[in-house]
Amino acid sequence: MQLIELLQKKKNIFIPLALFVVFYFIFFHNIGTYPLMDIDETRYVLMSKDMLKSHDFMTLYLNGEYFFEKPPLYFWIECVFFKLFGFVNEFSARFPAALSGMLLCYAVYFSGKKFISNFYGVVSSLVLATCLEFTILSKYAILDIYLCLFCALSVFSYFWTHVAKEKNKKHFWWLFYLFCALAVMAKGIPGLVIPAGTVFLSSLYTKTFKEIFKPLYIIPGIVLFLAITLPWHIIMIKTHPADPSFFHEYVIKHHLQRFVNSKELGRKQPWFYFLVTLCWGLVPWVASLIAVFVAKIKNFSLKTWGCDYHNKPKLFFALNVITALFVILFFSSSSTKLVTYILPVYPFAACIIGYIWTKYMQEGENKKAINVSVFVFSGICILCAVAAIFMKYFLPSAIYEDIKSIQWFSIAAILFTQVPAVLFLIKQNLRAVFGCYIAFIMLLSAFGTPLFYKLDYKFGQNDLMNFIRYAKENSLKLYALNTGRRFSLNYYGDSKNVFYIKDETYKNIPEIDTESVVVIRIKDYKKHAETLKNYTTIKTGRKYLLLKPLSENKK
Repeated sequence: MQLIELLQKKKNIFIPLALFVVFYFIFFHNIGTYPLMDIDETRYVLMSKDMLKSHDFMTLYLNGEYFFEKPPLYFWIECVFFKLFGFVNEFSARFPAALSGMLLCYAVYFSGKKFISNFYGVVSSLVLATCLEFTILSKYAILDIYLCLFCALSVFSYFWTHVAKEKNKKHFWWLFYLFCALAVMAKGIPGLVIPAGTVFLSSLYTKTFKEIFKPLYIIPGIVLFLAITLPWHIIMIKTHPADPSFFHEYVIKHHLQRFVNSKELGRKQPWFYFLVTLCWGLVPWVASLIAVFVAKIKNFSLKTWGCDYHNKPKLFFALNVITALFVILFFSSSSTKLVTYILPVYPFAACIIGYIWTKYMQEGENKKAINVSVFVFSGICILCAVAAIFMKYFLPSAIYEDIKSIQWFSIAAILFTQVPAVLFLIKQNLRAVFGCYIAFIMLLSAFGTPLFYKLDYKFGQNDLMNFIRYAKENSLKLYALNTGRRFSLNYYGDSKNVFYIKDETYKNIPEIDTESVVVIRIKDYKKHAETLKNYTTIKTGRKYLLLKPLSENKK
């Protein structure tokens, strides 16, 4: 009893500490135990490593060439942590991303606590931490998590203006502009559009549109925004005015053209692409979200959506719905789509799902819909686990050999969390059901991530890492023939001795001396074996071959 009383009195300390333990296992545990992933992780970390080495913190370079696609904040952050840790490796590269994920969960916790309740803040922060795509990308050394972090902090700062005391409102408005500027420096125009679009639509809903333009808020805010975003952009435009033109590459090609068409950049996807992405990205919460949406849509009424400033829970829920819908519509309207783009929606989706589950656990609201969703989700997981026990007997042997490394871990993670979830639901212990969902993703993230990554490496990246290690150990140059830019070769080898050749005909390959080796896809080698008859195979991988020129190989 004394312990319970102590926890109640000190809950403002103990709850964040308890969350930290969970967040550690979700975001940080084992992040340095598996190699960086091609293509983006190896590319961006290599660029950060080169930036730190060269001390050129303005112009970005990729393998010695100008890189005008992205702003520099990600690379600056990486350099800071490389310097703090004193080394560059998988852990120091992924640590800032994991830290960003954890900080964002705390932002959700404190915002939820302010608007609704301490319990709701805990629930929403845990929902965010365990949304599958958010969990994955928070342990992935790429730019998108920083865009997500700063956009969310900017938008949450705006939310706080609705509940802050009048004398403090200006501070939250200034924080809105500050984080918006950092979002722009993290990934460009989306960092401005998402917060600005949210404020515009939300202010119409709350009927506070005029407040945006109060001189005390907007003038210092814009000055702060421009002070952060303009210097680097001006320096780059002045430094690179012509071929290659920074303005054309950065603004026209990689911002405007990326949005309006995908002819030059590729990656064109249908408008519903991100809706499909969210169906797996919101696992394990997606079933309950869909079930409640279907249940609510039958009795939908616009009258229930009127703004009530005195009802903070309703206000917070509505603001998150507006933001989530805007983010989805914004990225869905873009011609170019990648699965990582939608990451900024997750903090707001988590607040929505957290609201649903809080009402469910405390008041039994939407009980039938969520109960069905738990039975469906957990039932499907259990069936998959049972099937996985016997997969040796019905899967082709080659496929089974590939995935057996994750077989028993996946079975155990499912059975130890989803069977109890069903049993707790039958007993109507709803908080325990919620805990089982958290435990499921926590186990997958903390202990399963290295296994899943290493499984993925079997399909080509292991070949590349083994081949570049061989070349490095034997002081050989390595030529990658029609492989595209596989930056694991650069990161795990010596960039100065890695060369990429593109020749679809295989007839005009430049002369390669006997002090070099060549990487080629196995399927390409089979097609062009006659053209490459002056090369001999020295290593065979899953997807690639390593060739060595014969002494008489001349062009």
